[in-house]
Amino acid sequence: MKLKHHLSFLLLMIVLVTFSKTHASAFEDFFRAIERDDAATVTALLRRGFDPNSRDAEGQPALFLALRQPAPAVAEALWAQPRLQVDAVNPHGETPLMMAALRGNLPWMQRLLERGAPVHRSGWAPIHYAATGPEPQAVALLLDRGAPVDARSPNGTTPLMMAARYGSERSVELLVRRGADLRLRNQRELSAADFAREAGREALARQLAAAAAR
Repeated sequence: MKLKHHLSFLLLMIVLVTFSKTHASAFEDFFRAIERDDAATVTALLRRGFDPNSRDAEGQPALFLALRQPAPAVAEALWAQPRLQVDAVNPHGETPLMMAALRGNLPWMQRLLERGAPVHRSGWAPIHYAATGPEPQAVALLLDRGAPVDARSPNGTTPLMMAARYGSERSVELLVRRGADLRLRNQRELSAADFAREAGREALARQLAAAAAR
C-alpha cells in the first residue's frame, strides 16, 4: 500500500510539473505573439482555453498591449472573445480606451465605448490621454459622449494643460471652444499657458495667457 501511495504521489507531481511547464510556455507564446501581431498563435491559444484577459509580467492586459504595440490583428482576435474585459486596468490605472485615445485610434475608441467602456474615470481619464495625443477628433468624441472638459487628474492637471504641452494645437482650440477654463492651475500652480511655455510653444502660450486674461 505504501508503494502504491508513493507511486501515486510521484505521478501527481509529474502531472503538476508538466502542467506548469505547459502553462509557462503558453504564457510566453501568447505575449510574444502580441509583440509580433501573430493573430494565428493568439487565436490557437484562446481556442485551447487561454484567458483573453491575461496580463504580462508587468501586469499589462493583453488588449491594452495590442493597442499600444500596435498589433491590430491580435486586437481583433481578442475582441472576438465574449469574456474579454474591455475596461481592464493596468497597474498605472490605464485602460484600453485610454491607450486608444492616446494613439488617436478613433475606430477602437468607438468600439470600446459601444461595448461598455466608461467614457470617464476619476483621476487620469481617457480625455487626458486624448488631449495628449495627435488627434483632436479623439478629444471631440469623448466630449460628445459626456467626458468633462475640465477633468482634473490627481495633481489637478486638465486636458487643456496636456494638449497645450503635448497635443495638437487643434485639440487646444477645440477644448477652448468647448468651454475649458483657461484660468485653472494644477497643484504646481501651472496654467495651460505655463504648460505650453514649458514645451517651448511660445506663440501658443501667449495666446492662452491672453485668452485667460480676458
